[in-house]
Order: sequence, then C-alpha cells, then structure tokens
Amino acid sequence: MRRFAAIQRFDHSVSTLCLSHRFSADTAKVARAVSRSGDGPLYIVMGLAAWWLQEAVGLWFLLTGLTAFAIELPIYWVLKRSFRRTRPSQLPAFITPSDLYSMPSGHTAGAFLMASLLSIFFPSLMLLVFIWASLIGISRVLLGVHFVTDIIVGAGLGIMCANLAHSITADLYGMAGLS
Repeated sequence: MRRFAAIQRFDHSVSTLCLSHRFSADTAKVARAVSRSGDGPLYIVMGLAAWWLQEAVGLWFLLTGLTAFAIELPIYWVLKRSFRRTRPSQLPAFITPSDLYSMPSGHTAGAFLMASLLSIFFPSLMLLVFIWASLIGISRVLLGVHFVTDIIVGAGLGIMCANLAHSITADLYGMAGLS
C-alpha cells in the first residue's frame, strides 16, 4: 500500500509541476494539437496510405494494426474499469476527457501501438514515431487529464498489443506464403 501512495505522490508532484505555472494555458494549446494527432483517424489514414503505397506489406501493416486494436481496446476497457483511478483534480485541466478514469491512457496506448507497428514494418521511421508517441503521452499530462504512470501503463499496453498482433499476423502471412 505504501508503494501505491508513493506513486500517487510522485504523480501528483509531476502534474503540479507541469500545470501550476503561468505558461500552462499557452503550453496547453500546443499540447492539444499534439494530443489530437492521437485521436484515432490518423491511424486509419496511416494504414490505408501504407496499403496504397506498399501494396502487400502495406496490407499486412493495415491488418496487423486492426488486429492490434482489436486486442488493445478490450484490455484497455478492462484495465480502466479495474483500476478506476480518478483523473488529476485540484489542478487545471485544459480539455474535457471522454470518461472518468485515467489509467491507462488510451491516447498513449494507441500512439505507442502505432509507433511499434510502424517501427516493425518501416524501421527507418522508428525514432520519429517513438518521439511522436512520447509527445502524445506528455501532452496528456500537460492537458491535465493524466498522470505520468497512466502514460507509462498506456505505452506498455500499446507496445505489448502491437507485438502480439504482429506475431499473430506474421504466422498467418507465413502460412499464406506472403511474408
């Protein structure tokens, strides 16, 4: 129990540091734009663009992404309902979250899922996409809707689901002689 209390103190201290300064509102404008890039529609565009540009590999990427999100979303909802961790309070929030609970961060899970898949299928993008995913996670803290540990759990969830989906689709593509 002490460990959880220490984590909560750490989270609250980081959130207070990030949100209790005179530049918070200006920072939130940038954070909001970064966060929106993780809302979901961009992922569909990425998958379709990969399919259009790379045909077989792009289709594999698209199907792996769909599989990864089919794995990630139910786990995400079970974790949200299990942890029932309330969002940061008594600090400014610059957006209205879509639900009451903060752990794990769905935006971060989705961003790290996509960053992982993009890194697997298009390795030259690895640094760029993991910086982008990290910025999405940071933006959620700067917007006042998540704690740092929500971001860490979301990132882990996204990476795990991407790797699991890739192993599933790699086996299927291998059986079909397409890999």
